Order: sequence, then structure tokens, then C-alpha cells
Amino acid sequence: MTALPVPSPDPRPLAVFDIDGVLADVRHRLHHIEAHPQRWERFFQAAGRDPVLEEGAQRLRDALVDHDVIYLTGRPERTRRLTERWLARHDLPTGPLLMRADDDDRPARYLKRSELRRLSRTRDVVSVLDDDPAVVAVLAADGWPVELATWLPHSSTLRSAQQDKGRT
Repeated sequence: MTALPVPSPDPRPLAVFDIDGVLADVRHRLHHIEAHPQRWERFFQAAGRDPVLEEGAQRLRDALVDHDVIYLTGRPERTRRLTERWLARHDLPTGPLLMRADDDDRPARYLKRSELRRLSRTRDVVSVLDDDPAVVAVLAADGWPVELATWLPHSSTLRSAQQDKGRT
């Protein structure tokens, strides 16, 4: 993960958004990881063509009115530029953007738990929006103010990538 953003002198509360399945529609690229062998690089490179999920984008825009927003994604660091370009193309802030280290294969639920704990040392995290039921369950059990994004059905392929393989 990258360095934490430096808080402003009087920081607003922090809203945390996942990207895949919350803001980005990944369905068109799932076939890359359903294939045998799985084609992870093609899966990630196709992210630049993800349609935006308007429900998530609107939730983010609404949050920007009275929150600072940060992205917490399981996408690997090597996709940073692609991800920033995608966000800009959809008129969304390009950061701060916390991404998975390229060599980190922890399941998403543990990766995100760890990063939220780190974030909370300097910021007041008041909402987390994620599409992964396993992430939401772990964060809710820890007491985080987390909500499950339900506007894109969570696929078993994506669930396996996030939880079993620690890939996204």
C-alpha cells in the first residue's frame, strides 16, 4: 500500500470507497480469470474499459459534499496509472488511492482491515462502501461503519479472486 495522505489541519470525516464492483463494472473482463489458465494481466489491463456504475459514482459525489474520500482497492499497485486515468475519464477524483502491493496476496478482507486500521490512526473513518460480502462481514465484526454495495451482483469468480487468491 502507498503512504497515507497527510491530513489537512481540520480534516473532514473520511469516506472509503472500493472501486471494482462499487464504481467500476468488471463483468466484461471476468472471462480472463474464468479461463484456464487464468490471465491475470489481461484481467487488470482490461480495467481501463470498465463501464462506470452510476449508483456508486453518485454515492461518491454525494459523499464529497461533506467528507474527504479515499479509495481502498485490491487492485495491484502496477495498475495505478490505468486506475487514475479511468477515474479521471469518469469525472471522479483520482485519489488518494490506496492499492495492494504487487506482491501482496492476502485475501481482500484482511488487506482492507489492515489498511483501515492504519488509516484510523490519523483520520476519522465514518463510512466504508465495498461490494465484497466477506470484506463487509469482517469490517462490520470489527465495528467499522461499512455498507455492502448491492447494485452489481457479486460474482463467484470475483469472490474467489478476492478471497482465495488475494488478487484483487
